Amino acid sequence: MKKKISYLFISMMLVLAVLVPSLSVFAEESTSESEDAVSGASQKEYTDPAELAESYDIVIVGAGGAGMAAAIAAHDGGANVAILEKMPIVGGNSSKSSAGMNASETKFQKEQGIEDSNDKFFEETLKGGKETNDQELLHFLVDHSADAIDWLDSMGITLNNITTTGGMSVQRTHRPEDGSAVGQYLVEGLYANVTERKIPTFVNADVKELLVDDNNAVTGVKVNIEGQEKEVSAKKVILTTGGFGANMDMVVENKPELEGFVTTNQEGSQGDGIKMAQAIGAATVDMDQIQIHPTVEQTTSFLISEAVRGEGAILVSQEGNRFFNEMETRDKVSAAIIDLPEKYAYIVGDSALKERAKQIKTYEEKGLVVEADSLEDLAKELDMPAENLTATLDAWNKSVEAGKDEEFGRETGMEEGLATGPFFAIKIAPGIHHTMGGLKINTNTEVLNEEGQPIANLYAAGELTGGIHGQNRIGGNAVADIIIFGRQAGTVASAAVAE
Repeated sequence: MKKKISYLFISMMLVLAVLVPSLSVFAEESTSESEDAVSGASQKEYTDPAELAESYDIVIVGAGGAGMAAAIAAHDGGANVAILEKMPIVGGNSSKSSAGMNASETKFQKEQGIEDSNDKFFEETLKGGKETNDQELLHFLVDHSADAIDWLDSMGITLNNITTTGGMSVQRTHRPEDGSAVGQYLVEGLYANVTERKIPTFVNADVKELLVDDNNAVTGVKVNIEGQEKEVSAKKVILTTGGFGANMDMVVENKPELEGFVTTNQEGSQGDGIKMAQAIGAATVDMDQIQIHPTVEQTTSFLISEAVRGEGAILVSQEGNRFFNEMETRDKVSAAIIDLPEKYAYIVGDSALKERAKQIKTYEEKGLVVEADSLEDLAKELDMPAENLTATLDAWNKSVEAGKDEEFGRETGMEEGLATGPFFAIKIAPGIHHTMGGLKINTNTEVLNEEGQPIANLYAAGELTGGIHGQNRIGGNAVADIIIFGRQAGTVASAAVAE
């Protein structure tokens, strides 16, 4: 029988040392900084730094979704694995993921009568990326997406609630069963599997340098841990350190027009993996392709999930009018908001939508939501012309009923109207979200040098790699990227160790 990991079981796995006897008790500090970094991570226990060995088959640098997926796959492939994470907690940007994981031809789509195809997923992602995606990498992502959903499900990480994100024509974005944000659920489930396998996970372990031999083959890493610099040798190293969206100097260097934007990234996203690989000759691609997300609450830099629009919310201006197709790709929606005189907008929804998009509860807890019993009262709260907002909702509901948005051509997220009070609004504007450029890799996740040849023993997966998303990432494809290529890195590296 397939094992299902409940939240209770996950909690027990992470807290009771008796279940993980090879891991010494080394609990994370529950600080405001760490909580902000991963959007409310739960208490976990990590390996005592004193247990760091001098060598491993595979060292994985970074403990976000890609790193933990790689660790699980590498361990299951028979390798002796260790994870080194510079932050005080695991999760990285993965913990902040909100929409879901895109996948096509999945068993859950078939169960729910959703018609989809790998070809359609590929074509829509290529179109969203302005046809600049690395098509070999994109084909690999698409063709392995359904199997990745099955792999997660086999470990008790079930993503069977499916919605739509911008640029997708069908329901393809897989979420937890209750429709909640994918990030924390995914991180909890992956880390439960890491601890179940007794994979040593060292936090506050800052890796900034790769060790190489005379042939420039990677032989390990140099890590700062507990105030000491240590060298750890490894047959293979997998970099999963994330992007550079929190390194504003690096962001502005690559895309100067983003100076002054807020960022949704956790503070550890500094581009460390990219820089250390470049230092030994790694090639990069698309470094100037930095995505801004259209719906970010500006005072907190908190991202408002695209799934909220996918479940039927609309965007309105300060004048109370719709101004664009809310389900267009992120670059186009962001540009439309920036083009408004006020350069911000509001997400508007109703109480029925709250039941479909569970993330809104989190936004309420953070004080980001304005709510009122009627549209007139909501408009008053927002200092917005009530007659405009009322007319906008009336027109929208008629479009939903007719199944056609005559004004802006929206085609998805139109299953339900917005007619059930109370109504709510969240003020948003664009913010730096995802760095689509990074290390150049092949489908084996080998890091390539400037001549296009693999750097021996070095692999990479996740946001620190480039090419997969082209000039615009589709919402839901980041989680697909980290899981599919993280798993591939662990599988390929462990197979190479076994040779």
